[in-house]
Amino acid sequence: MDNQEIQNAIAGAIVVDKPTGMTSHDVVNAIRFGTGIRRAGHTGTLDPRASGVLVILVGPAVRLSEYVSAADKRYQAIIRMGASTDTYDAEGHFTRQPESAPVNVTEDQCESALKNFIGEIEQTPPPYSAIKLQGRRAYDMARRGEEVEIAPRKITVHHLEMLEWAPPEVVVDVHCSSGTYVRSLANDLGNILGCGAYLIGLRRTKSGRFSLRDAVPLRKLQEAFRAGNWYQYLIPAAETLADWPALELTPEQVDAVSHGHRMPAPADIQVGPKNLVRGVSMAGELIALMELDPSTLELQPKKVFLS
Repeated sequence: MDNQEIQNAIAGAIVVDKPTGMTSHDVVNAIRFGTGIRRAGHTGTLDPRASGVLVILVGPAVRLSEYVSAADKRYQAIIRMGASTDTYDAEGHFTRQPESAPVNVTEDQCESALKNFIGEIEQTPPPYSAIKLQGRRAYDMARRGEEVEIAPRKITVHHLEMLEWAPPEVVVDVHCSSGTYVRSLANDLGNILGCGAYLIGLRRTKSGRFSLRDAVPLRKLQEAFRAGNWYQYLIPAAETLADWPALELTPEQVDAVSHGHRMPAPADIQVGPKNLVRGVSMAGELIALMELDPSTLELQPKKVFLS
């Protein structure tokens, strides 16, 4: 196995504290360049103006993306009241001009309005978003002046709390399901208050089980690339879904599962989303994601990660 094959056999996650000014794809390219691993991808876009937790999967672990991406997110958002923009953030053009007089909204009114967004709600994504409409990105259509109609979708806001009241700005903590647009939340809040509002700052504090405590600043990571000790920041693939149940496999079971064979499920088996369980070796290595067949009480390998 040559050096490139060894590099591409490495599987895991690197949790980056993304700085503002970079796209999520820029960070992925920095990881590819620094590690020499071609297979890499992020698990949930952060806008260039946003900072915070960005989980990058590398090597065979990129096949976990659909599960890691679906995890809940948490943000601290700064919302400015008194105006609205077409992008729902500070990058757009004003659709409602900033008010010269102080915003006529009280703290109690704002807190009461925020309660409208807690729980399962319907949210319409911003017209300037990466959502595809008939094969085209919504933001491309919006930039061309075309009318963009995006159907509302169901999201869940688990927790929404005001952290700071400094009108015309308010700082909120948002714990929400994947697919939530905090920009839309800001715009909708402005509509309820009647004064307009838009997002001026966003920091992702948590993505799934990973928080800012797990994240390494990109500058520090790039220093580790140059020093050759970046492996200290690599989180094993098995830990990326550590909140899922795990089943320890014997060496014989590892061999069978790696060849796609079913195995009987233990009587006390616990499963995670979509009836899936992590199959791990006795050394803690992620061998496969296995799906429980309720009709036969067997575990079928869904995705195998042995190289």
